[in-house]
Amino acid sequence: MGLGLLGSIIVGGLAGWIASMIMKADTGLLMNIILGIVGAVVLNLILGLFGIYAADAWIPQLIVGIIGACILIFGVRAVRS
Repeated sequence: MGLGLLGSIIVGGLAGWIASMIMKADTGLLMNIILGIVGAVVLNLILGLFGIYAADAWIPQLIVGIIGACILIFGVRAVRS
């Protein structure tokens, strides 16, 4: 079934916020939500290429979102410098 729209926004916001704390990025609430959701989508696609699929539950998607958002923050910093 998946998380649904509201669940994705909540998990994305949490994942983006945690990733911004880990990476010491100064992002706002909207950017945290975007980072978390896009990060989860990107990392789920990458993991899918290797045959690894995160469960459609809150905790696995939160972990994938955090890691994906950290990768996005790292990529943006690499391009900017």
